[in-house]
Amino acid sequence: MTKIQVLCAFCDPHPLLKGNIPSVKNVTLPDQYIPMESASQALKTIKGGGYIITSQEPQEVFIPEDFSQEQEMIRQLCHDFLAEAGNDIHDLTKQVALMEKAGALGLLGAHIPEEYGGTLLDTNTNSLIAEELGRGGGSFDTTFAAHIGIGMLPILYFGTEAQRQQYLPGLCNGTLKAAYCLTEPGSGSDALAAKTRADLSADGKSYLFNGQKMWISNAGFADVFIVFAKIDGTQFTGFIVDAHTPGITLGEEEHKLGIKGSSTRQVFFENVQVPVTNLLGEAGKGHLIAFNALNIGRFKLGVMTMGGCKLAIDKSVKYANERIQFGKPISSFGAIQYKLAQQIVLTYALESACYRVSHFMQQKKEALSAQGMSYSEAMLQSAKEYAVECAIIKVAGSEALDYVVDEFLQIHGGYGFSEEYPAARAYRDARINRIYEGTNEINRLLMVDQIIKRAFKGELDLVGPAWAVQKELTQMPDRTEPEGEFGYEQKAITDFKKILLMVAGAAAKYQMDGKHDLNNEQQIVIGIADIAIDTFFAESLCLRVQKLASGNYPKDTSVPKAILKLALHDAQSRIAKWGSDALTSFATGDELTIMLKGVARFSKYPVQNVKELRNSIAKACIDRNAYPL
Repeated sequence: MTKIQVLCAFCDPHPLLKGNIPSVKNVTLPDQYIPMESASQALKTIKGGGYIITSQEPQEVFIPEDFSQEQEMIRQLCHDFLAEAGNDIHDLTKQVALMEKAGALGLLGAHIPEEYGGTLLDTNTNSLIAEELGRGGGSFDTTFAAHIGIGMLPILYFGTEAQRQQYLPGLCNGTLKAAYCLTEPGSGSDALAAKTRADLSADGKSYLFNGQKMWISNAGFADVFIVFAKIDGTQFTGFIVDAHTPGITLGEEEHKLGIKGSSTRQVFFENVQVPVTNLLGEAGKGHLIAFNALNIGRFKLGVMTMGGCKLAIDKSVKYANERIQFGKPISSFGAIQYKLAQQIVLTYALESACYRVSHFMQQKKEALSAQGMSYSEAMLQSAKEYAVECAIIKVAGSEALDYVVDEFLQIHGGYGFSEEYPAARAYRDARINRIYEGTNEINRLLMVDQIIKRAFKGELDLVGPAWAVQKELTQMPDRTEPEGEFGYEQKAITDFKKILLMVAGAAAKYQMDGKHDLNNEQQIVIGIADIAIDTFFAESLCLRVQKLASGNYPKDTSVPKAILKLALHDAQSRIAKWGSDALTSFATGDELTIMLKGVARFSKYPVQNVKELRNSIAKACIDRNAYPL
């Protein structure tokens, strides 16, 4: 019994909704924007990564069903923008015009304070904008996301007041377009290996830039570059660079697998003079800019993939209902219903998790602002606090979209392989999401690293819960039947957390004992990350369905309940496998035997009739001829 115990290591009027809306029809705007008083105002907040040890009540989370009338009008605004744009969203030559139109609508500055030309909206509304524009497709998604995220946020987060006043208004209204120059031929995931130099001129008034950047989104038409270079070849630092400065040249447009309508070019610097006043943040602290800007970028990417999933499902079911084979629509066949149901389960769970994280960040911003922190700093710190959750959304969202578009193509059969149908482009465009904003492999490693570091620093108290799991393994299992409509689901999620604590704690303990180095055990860490992702999604989904079933919402909850049961059934199998695979990678003997029994003990969610659950989910989609929720 003592052997297992040592394995615990953790021990006012708003521009977006008022005035002239150029070239967008069928939108009725209210007289003024009324900030939403969410019905789901949280009773408590949890720390980043704290979901592992902290439970929430359904009324403490925000769900899409809580959107106000004003927010739904913004959804319609985005929908009409994309409808009018049509296929221009896939056209490289139309990206500038689309960005300027988006700027005129206030969509580029919805996250920027009004004093810098923005139309500041809350985080949930900004997430809604990202979701809706995510329905447009990969090319404009990339242009838009690169501009509003990694292009603008470094200036908001780290810029001086003069820099913000100089650049942000133009970036908000679309007269300026931004690009983010980080990656180099020899530095991708290892960003700090960059070789671009910034050497102070003899008169001390400027830096001379020399080097090369690659895979730069928006490079072909950008006016403002966020560039990372090493001062004197050593101090990794961020700069704001006028893209039209002499000495800057561009490579040809890259011939890419997907997102062909987005601009991706190399950027070359040859003795480019950059004023010293354009240094961004502090010299030698460029890593803070690079990594913090990516947090919200990862979250927005995941939210946009959710919009892409919904569009692909809409097109999948419409085709399935229209395509006749053997005398009936292919949507009547079980194989197609399986695909539709799985597409919906992944998307609905992703949506539940996205808005849960969005609300986390909104609450954090409000709390920090109430303490007197500036908006920009509060925004930065809220994204930093939930870096783990942002990485989860990025990874799971990009992989959900990959599955959804793959089945989108498969449902179309041979037509799906033809460029005359939309599935082929969606399939190609989706693939980039697992690579940029940090590869999914890097993000998995980072989220586990963040959790363990926070635990060791005392920022996240995992000690008590982890020891409690170890102690439970020495006792007889509790045979008490769960109570309440969602009793089994709540118990399953609690058990998922126990598996995560047990596996991660044991792996960390083995590292402390010098038996292995997690930095060199990426397969183990990735397995732990997958448990963490599935656990967060399962809980987010359960909280949403519980809230819908509370009686305060008019919607029929039969489909959400079916999604929940199917999702937990599938997640339990995956978590048990990942937990077992990780444990057998480092533990041996009695310790391994006891922990494997623990995995089995904590994998007891009741067996479900998955065929009937999938059929009911697919039927709702088929009957509506669109994403059903």
